[in-house]
Amino acid sequence: MDIIVCIKPVLDPDLPPVKFRVDSEKNRVIPPEGIPMVISPYDALAVEAALRIKEAKGGKVTVVTLGNPSAEGVMRKALAMGAEEGLILSDPAFEESDGFGTAHLLSQAVKKIGKYDLILCGRQAADWDVGMVGSVIAEYLGISVVTRAREIGVLDGKLKVERPVANGFETFEVALPAVVTLSSEFGQARIPSGWGIINAAKKKIPVWDGAQLGGDLSKVGKGAVRNQLLKLYIPAYERKCQMIEGKDAAEAAASLADKITELKPS
Repeated sequence: MDIIVCIKPVLDPDLPPVKFRVDSEKNRVIPPEGIPMVISPYDALAVEAALRIKEAKGGKVTVVTLGNPSAEGVMRKALAMGAEEGLILSDPAFEESDGFGTAHLLSQAVKKIGKYDLILCGRQAADWDVGMVGSVIAEYLGISVVTRAREIGVLDGKLKVERPVANGFETFEVALPAVVTLSSEFGQARIPSGWGIINAAKKKIPVWDGAQLGGDLSKVGKGAVRNQLLKLYIPAYERKCQMIEGKDAAEAAASLADKITELKPS
């Protein structure tokens, strides 16, 4: 089994809110100084799923990410978990791509890698929560996709995928190659071992720019976005309190009822 896992570096979702800053003019989050990016938690589950399949069926796991060179730390975490190879897609032309642009770049990387049986992604990224990249990769590649998987296995050359629905679970049998996105119901990702960290530190991680990747760069970057972010800001919460008085409880209750009636939208 040749498995490709797509991961995304994100700010640690467990950071306290006080650590987050927003540039409202440029509509972007300002990363806290000195705090490294992490693998988006759903993507870490995709790496875990790939490793479990490799351990059961053999094969190779290749991890691909889109980002700047600082994504190397996140990539080495995936290698320390047990992936054999890593690849970073980085080019100023890729910056500010939306989900469609990201999926285009990742699908081009998959085509250039060439040999694959299965592509795994997280169900959605922990920063924007859009949840579309895995499905659009499948569309660009013309292969099947199952989203929000809680279990995945390979039997007789086909995938068996189970995912939760409102009143239970659905089970799919899927021909390979295919794309599957992993959900939180899958479980927990493993913690890298000491030897895994040491081995990951020794590996060379290639970086492909637009020229090396190929494909239509008019589909990526700020000029190709299909959804425009109008405003990004930290919400401000305001509370107001008004004391209701009366000569006795009955009068105070009547005054309270009148006030609630006034505030009720028509």
